[in-house]
Amino acid sequence: MDRLSSTPIFSVPDDILGQIRLVWQQTREPLIVPLLKVLVVVCLVMSTMLFVERVYMGIVIFFIKLLQQRPEKQYKWEAMGEDIEAGSLAYPMVLVQIPMYNEKEVYQLSIGAACGLSWPADRIIIQVLDDSTDPAIKELKKRECQRWASKGINIKYEIRDNRKGYKAGALKEGMKHSYVKQCDYVAIFDADFQPEPDFLWRTIPFLVHNPEIGLVQARWKFVNSDECLMTRMQEMSLDYHFTVEQEVGSATYAFFGFNGTAGVWRISALNEAGGWKDRTTVEDMDLAVRASLKGWKFVYVSDLKVKSELPSTFRAYRYQQHRWSCGPANLFRKMAVEIIRNKKVSMWRKFYVIYSFFFVRKIVAHVVTFVFYCIIMPATVLVPEVEVPKWGAVYIPCTVTLLNSVGTPRSLHLLVFWVLFENVMALHRTKATFIGLLEAGRVNEWVVTQKLGDAFKAKPGKAHRRLRVWIGQRVHALELCVGAYLFVCGCYDLANGKNRYFLYLFLQSFAFFVAGIGYVGTFVPIS
Repeated sequence: MDRLSSTPIFSVPDDILGQIRLVWQQTREPLIVPLLKVLVVVCLVMSTMLFVERVYMGIVIFFIKLLQQRPEKQYKWEAMGEDIEAGSLAYPMVLVQIPMYNEKEVYQLSIGAACGLSWPADRIIIQVLDDSTDPAIKELKKRECQRWASKGINIKYEIRDNRKGYKAGALKEGMKHSYVKQCDYVAIFDADFQPEPDFLWRTIPFLVHNPEIGLVQARWKFVNSDECLMTRMQEMSLDYHFTVEQEVGSATYAFFGFNGTAGVWRISALNEAGGWKDRTTVEDMDLAVRASLKGWKFVYVSDLKVKSELPSTFRAYRYQQHRWSCGPANLFRKMAVEIIRNKKVSMWRKFYVIYSFFFVRKIVAHVVTFVFYCIIMPATVLVPEVEVPKWGAVYIPCTVTLLNSVGTPRSLHLLVFWVLFENVMALHRTKATFIGLLEAGRVNEWVVTQKLGDAFKAKPGKAHRRLRVWIGQRVHALELCVGAYLFVCGCYDLANGKNRYFLYLFLQSFAFFVAGIGYVGTFVPIS
């Protein structure tokens, strides 16, 4: 009796522990150590590729700023003046498309901003493409369009009987209407984007005076970047994209991707490229690549900013990042051979698109961030025979991090939080990247990113929640598992290790735990 009571209830039998130790000892030297060494080398190669790409970008953007190279200097740009004889006919006809889907909080802002664009009233058509499935929301948007129409605005409210192709399908359907044939250019704004009145005056001249230009892209400006820490982190990532990646692609005549909104297309370029396709979840990037292969040039105007909203809930941000990571990888799979075989563009542009734009930024950057810094390096703590050189473990990631931070100087004090958060998101980006490359599972999943507008800023919601709903929305098992793995590695390194990674491992595990329990971003109650 005494012997039974002294045995711990949850103890693991010694024979099982012995078997685990035996298996570990037998596989460690012949299998685990060599495999881990190979993975370290592969990750170091990918880190070097990312490092070289970031340094190249940094050097180019430095000279762009030093030489004050602006698109108005690269291309012909003249303000459009009045023609007394021709009158308003001297101005090209512009179509403005606003694709929408159940946006209850922001639709008035976007429609109002589009209707407020300064352009001759008889030379612009506002087209609201509503795919909403909620009859009440559809009615609200229809009434809003009717209200603007009563003020003399040429606005069209268009719906369809299905959501085939999602946004790409809506845009493609919108181009089929007879009144579109009279238009020369099409400006596109997502439902939460609010262009300034002079947007067309600053973009259309590039297209009018330079027949080789197919697209003019503006920069995004975030109205809710200070809403929470998560939106600040997003701002840092996107500012690098707009401040460096888009700028370099435009200034070097290489390539940059259309951001899907806040841009103006030459309709003839859009049609020549084959129009909108819904084969991936990045229909905007798909169109841009195809237009580029036809020889069309793109212009990025960095000082032209369009107000937009960042997703402020972790759920919405995860869905967005899945789409933004899975789509490019899937598009790369579909178009790599076509890009290589293309004969209309230079070898430099093809190399830039395949290697820099797709492979390094859309695949390597995601994979190496998660696999190397959250899986392989922690594993070397448990297998001390495998070492990561200091230049790969410290110098390269620090340099890349500093180069990434140049886009948002005001958030430099948040750099550590940003690194930890980006590593957490790299888990989902890596998973989505492989789904896209393998064309498996959720490859074509499209979940519209929820935007809150001002709906939840002035009136906090109810605190009472059913446990099932709370767990379903806020508890994420994958993050918790990775957090536990990093915590175990940190404890082992603190007790027995020589790498002294434990400080990083504990901080990173904490970041995964915080994300795992959903304590990130704004939590929107559901009644």
